Amino acid sequence: MGAISAPLVVVLLFCCLVSVSQAEYLKYKDPAQSLNVRIKDLLQRMTLEEKIGQMVQIERSIATPEVMKKYFIGSVLSGGGSVPKIKASAETWIEMVNGIQNGSLSTRLGIPMIYGIDAVHGHNNVYKATIFPHNVGLGVTRQVCIYLMNNNGHFFLDPVLIKKIGDATALEVRATGIQYVFAPCIAVCRDPRWGRCYESYSEDPKIVEAMTEIIPGLQGDISGNSRKGVPYVAGKNKVAACAKHYVGDGGTSRGINENNTLIDYRGLLNIHMPAYHDSIVKGVSTVMVSYSSWNGKKMHANHFLVTDYLKNKLKFRGFVISDWLGIDRITSPPHSNYSYSIQAGVGAGIDMIMVPFNFTEFIDVLHYQVKNDIIPESRIDDAVERILRVKFVMGLFENPLADLSLVNQLGSEEHRQLAREAVRKSLVLLKNGKSAEKPLLPLPKKAANILVAGSHADNLGYQCGGWTITWQGVGGNNLTVGTTILDAVKQTIDPATNVFYRESPDPTFVKSNNFSYAIVIVGEPPYAETFGDSLNLSIPEPGPSTITNVCESIQCVVVLITGRPVVIQPYLSKIDALVAAWLPGTEGQGVADLLFGDYGFTGKLARTWFKTVNQLPMNVGDKNYDPLFPFGFGLTTNPT
Repeated sequence: MGAISAPLVVVLLFCCLVSVSQAEYLKYKDPAQSLNVRIKDLLQRMTLEEKIGQMVQIERSIATPEVMKKYFIGSVLSGGGSVPKIKASAETWIEMVNGIQNGSLSTRLGIPMIYGIDAVHGHNNVYKATIFPHNVGLGVTRQVCIYLMNNNGHFFLDPVLIKKIGDATALEVRATGIQYVFAPCIAVCRDPRWGRCYESYSEDPKIVEAMTEIIPGLQGDISGNSRKGVPYVAGKNKVAACAKHYVGDGGTSRGINENNTLIDYRGLLNIHMPAYHDSIVKGVSTVMVSYSSWNGKKMHANHFLVTDYLKNKLKFRGFVISDWLGIDRITSPPHSNYSYSIQAGVGAGIDMIMVPFNFTEFIDVLHYQVKNDIIPESRIDDAVERILRVKFVMGLFENPLADLSLVNQLGSEEHRQLAREAVRKSLVLLKNGKSAEKPLLPLPKKAANILVAGSHADNLGYQCGGWTITWQGVGGNNLTVGTTILDAVKQTIDPATNVFYRESPDPTFVKSNNFSYAIVIVGEPPYAETFGDSLNLSIPEPGPSTITNVCESIQCVVVLITGRPVVIQPYLSKIDALVAAWLPGTEGQGVADLLFGDYGFTGKLARTWFKTVNQLPMNVGDKNYDPLFPFGFGLTTNPT
């Protein structure tokens, strides 16, 4: 090998210095640089293919490292019930998420992906997670702010219940390596016939607005000098939140899911918009668009509400995400004119598209439309800038991979006790005794024989409802870990009390055992979205038969496990005490805490309880308001 000439050495040294210099000046990788500098530096380095890839969210089942690298995919999600394996541990989830992330980090620019999941009442897709009451119950708690006095006589703010639930949920989600949740749902359900009504806190926009306090729990408290509309996530123990479903999804005609919301602009702003304004003030990272329409215009194609109002008027600087195949559903039938749907959806201002499987077609069509000036590249740049802003703000570039430091947070005893507290505060006592002078509750713990009956007494899946382990939910006691109401009763009563359990007892059995009283637990089976739409809102059999067979013979308290008010008036005269327990989740002990007087009932209805479905829709403040139980109603008891 010959000697290297001096001029060549100089050239090589210069090239090395230039290379090192360039590496040192990758501003987007430097957390000391300002947020805007990092975004601008990275965006200008990206090709059109890399930009479009960031706008794509695919399902985890197809998100191989190779796919992530080849198509520069920006986000991955778990659909309802999509798990790495049945009863997967936190460690298994982390291994999967990190494997996908490594594919993203191996791309030219190393942009990390963000992983999203529906954690709508706790980390509900994951085995052993704490399952909190669904929002329909949490709205009952009405805890907006609590001030306590310390020993020095100074007041301090105690984090409200909903904020604590957000904090616990964030920890459990992060325990599995996931950084992004599709929550909270801030729909204002105006008709309980809607199959998603249990995802709504209330029919009252003020209560829904107040419950956005869950966002600082999920993301962290935004600083006082933060700019309005800029997303905020406080670090690797917090998650990016998603306010959904924008906007008016709770106001569809006859409560039909994904239907048309007929309301004037002022009504839309006064009823359905306030919680979005509050979410943006609190630094929410993302907003998900609704499948529904407003006065005939599909929300996924509504440029005025998505861009002009949300982004420009409300100054939202996070990213807007579609719902599952939401772009496809702009047309009827879905996907019938996909090119138009992409143009309309992306043009309306949707930044990230939940494809979730047919991503190559989306990429190809969008690439063609940009190259042919159908969609300007400036719209793509706006979308990617917003996506990068969230990723930078939450520290994904500095901490893209999860570790095992939080695995013990999943289903922790502290979180289960918090969920138990939430159950206690979410129950509403609607009737207590056939006369006010003879209340049935609280029940005596010591009795000779008591009966527990009903399809929902010993069924953890029914207790949790939809969006639990699977999309639609599932019955039985094997889906996850928790305490059924029957088990809670057995753990609460005096050891000398005999508990008899029959799911559907006949009248002869009820009359022949000299029961002191009965606890009847009935309600709706699990459901989600359109599968829950109901025009009759009746309790399925054998619920009504169980109420009749038991309550006509002995003193009974009926506990309703439902996602909304249901038809109960025909049975009310037979019932001694009536409790709305909604969908309480895994911690059934919270129900027993109130039935037996360890704590008192405090909950007040956040929904109007109708007499007949012919009255619907009926909301507080309506003319001819004539409910069975009005909004705000709830009897109280004292602890014994």
